[in-house]
Amino acid sequence: GSEMCIRDSPVTVAIVGVAILGALAVGGNGVTIGIPETEQFRVKPEAVTGIEVLAKAFPAGTSAPARVVANNDQAEDVVTAALTLDVVASAEVVNFNDSQSQIDVVLDAEGGSDEAFAAIGELREAVQGVPGASALVGGDDATRLAVKQAYERDQLLVIPLILLLVFIVLVLLLKAILAPVLLLASVVLSFFSAIGAAWLLFENVFGMSGLDFSVFLYSFLFLVALGVDYNIFLVSRAREEAAAMAGSVKQPTKPAMIKALGATGGVITSAGILLAAVFAVLGVLPLIALFQVGIIVGIGVLIDTLLVRTVVVPATAFIAGDAFWWPRKKMTAGKFA
Repeated sequence: GSEMCIRDSPVTVAIVGVAILGALAVGGNGVTIGIPETEQFRVKPEAVTGIEVLAKAFPAGTSAPARVVANNDQAEDVVTAALTLDVVASAEVVNFNDSQSQIDVVLDAEGGSDEAFAAIGELREAVQGVPGASALVGGDDATRLAVKQAYERDQLLVIPLILLLVFIVLVLLLKAILAPVLLLASVVLSFFSAIGAAWLLFENVFGMSGLDFSVFLYSFLFLVALGVDYNIFLVSRAREEAAAMAGSVKQPTKPAMIKALGATGGVITSAGILLAAVFAVLGVLPLIALFQVGIIVGIGVLIDTLLVRTVVVPATAFIAGDAFWWPRKKMTAGKFA
């Protein structure tokens, strides 16, 4: 079925496949990274219920105040500086030693929210502006903000490194440039399609306000690794078949891809469905980060298995023909020249 469609109408198949992936990816336009502390669990525990009850009668940040450390002589000035901020509900010195004081600052912002992170930034600017205080801001929200910033830095470093490593491996394996570029593009598009599809589910079915900090990076790592595995499985087989046909067939890439698809399609589909089911098991866990990673990777593996690897990649190879292996100029029987 799919082999016949790809052979007869590769351009149409490729356009439809990419359009489906693009439509799913658009669903992730509104995705936000970071969730409040009250949404860290899929099933609400008693501690979260307690925080919500407390927030109804007191400022939202009462359960986890920001903790400021400053020199004793300037402690009261730091308190005054903190109280100039609208988002600060209260500030007081709660402890001190011979040289430094601890000041608890209650913010009128839900813990772990964007408002709380913005408030930490404003608070730091205000208290660090007190001359001679050497003020430092800590506490739960400050820690979460540091984690958020660390993940943002890591993503900017790790994601390009992953893509570069995968590209190098594909180039060395296939001894080509165009094929690795197309395969890498399919993997990235598959990932964003999975994020978009999962976000529509999280937002509209589960009522979630965002993804946990770790979810984007871990999902990318898993889906790129798995997608490249299937790419290698399919395309390396097509390369072998094309080499075997070279000399007897004028343009061996097209029949080779059809043959490789027929030989590996069942195995890839079975493995993908099994793997998606395994990751979907994470969806029963109470921790929201693991729940989200499991759902995203499960959806991504199904998209990769049923659409990208069995439809889009073969159709792309069929359109490119022998140019798929560029910069190779020719093929001789049994090997690539």
